[in-house]
Amino acid sequence: MYNSYNSYPNPYLADMYTPYDAYLYPSPMYTSSFCNHFTDESQSSSRHNLEQPTKNYGLIQLKDYGSEPFVVNIDEMTKINSTYRTALWTGKHLQLTLMSIMVGEDIGLEIHPNTDQFIRIEEGQGIVKMGNSKCNLDFQRKVYDDFAIIIPAGKWHNIINTGNKPLKLYSIYAPPEHPHGTVHETKAIAEAAEQTHTITM
Repeated sequence: MYNSYNSYPNPYLADMYTPYDAYLYPSPMYTSSFCNHFTDESQSSSRHNLEQPTKNYGLIQLKDYGSEPFVVNIDEMTKINSTYRTALWTGKHLQLTLMSIMVGEDIGLEIHPNTDQFIRIEEGQGIVKMGNSKCNLDFQRKVYDDFAIIIPAGKWHNIINTGNKPLKLYSIYAPPEHPHGTVHETKAIAEAAEQTHTITM
């Protein structure tokens, strides 16, 4: 009978029955000719300008970083924001804003005819209302931490803080809704700015 094991191709095994020492034949990756590409991994981030995240989020300036590449812990940034509205990133096709709605206040009934909007609640609780007219807000839901809200263009909408602490959220507009660098310390300032913007259009 033909013995197929006499010419077994694996150098570690003369045949499948003979015990062997796995270290008898050195693996190529441990030879002196092997090039280790990971010996300087600790210096790799500095060569490629990879900034390490920091836990001291209070040192990060709340300003508009658009339209440069940007990475941020959005949960922490949203929670430390104390303004009614601050634009954090504004590009040509998209805008990210942070909002803090005081107890008993709301965003205000509004409509964006040509802008879709994504909102995520990071802290607090409230009620979101939407509808096809300002007198018929037939879509209503309670919202809490980690809830996402999608507001289609052309829908009247409002979000009311029903909790006992500020309602912290971030909003993404596509396309952008507010001017680059927008900062509204309070709702009253935001409403005044909106009226001025409407008059000048």
